[in-house]
Amino acid sequence: MRQPRGDNRGILDPERLRREVRFRRLLPAPALRTWVEHYWLVDWALSEPFAQRVVPHPAVNVVFRQAEDGPETAEIAGVGQRLFSITLTGTGRVSGIQFRPGGFRPFWRRPVAELTGERRPLAESPDAARAAAGSAGRGGHCAGTDTERRLALDAFLTAWAPEPDPAAAEAMALAEAIRADRSVLRVGDLARRHGISVRRLQRLFLDHVGVGPKWVIRRYRLQEAIERATEGPPDWAALAADLGYSDQAHLVREFTAVTGVSPTAYLRSLH
Repeated sequence: MRQPRGDNRGILDPERLRREVRFRRLLPAPALRTWVEHYWLVDWALSEPFAQRVVPHPAVNVVFRQAEDGPETAEIAGVGQRLFSITLTGTGRVSGIQFRPGGFRPFWRRPVAELTGERRPLAESPDAARAAAGSAGRGGHCAGTDTERRLALDAFLTAWAPEPDPAAAEAMALAEAIRADRSVLRVGDLARRHGISVRRLQRLFLDHVGVGPKWVIRRYRLQEAIERATEGPPDWAALAADLGYSDQAHLVREFTAVTGVSPTAYLRSLH
């Protein structure tokens, strides 16, 4: 039986995250798992501000948020190409939907690349806004038990009525191949293995994932490097070779460019 992902990929300082807030992942209804990776719920009651940084996945998220006793807000977050940082204060809660790479296209019905690097109010999509209005219970999508929140998100996505899309299924399968197979290090290799041209592969990813296949390969490999670092100081040269970087310096440059700190400084920040 499928379980939600249990890794920490993308989360910088996952141990502190779990000390400061309640974070958990839930699976959607079986009929929605074709497109949705998981739901993610966060609740907090903080005496001091807490800053969290995340290296984004190549995935679109829909995020419902309620701070203190204010109104619930909702937005569509396209694939983030830069480090995402947020500071939480007081009390609040979030109910988020992380789509599988390529899985948002049947809901959005337009090229997903137009959302890349952007965060848009859900109200900008009339179909999504109607679905959200129809699925919100007395407390919206952020209140109640975990089961109640999961059911509200299920109802929201079901009401949005995704359209069948064979190309989206192909894009999802290719993105999953990149994530699952660490030997996929070059776009040309991926194209040859699956019998498609590099040009078609690039168009497919931009339309359905929102970023190109090279970016997806590099992001997944960097996330693996970050997660391996949280397990203890790695042999950076060996890790660079294992993940397809030209050398240790190449890995260090990319790590620093994405996270904003060097690998050495990152390891120090975890203690």
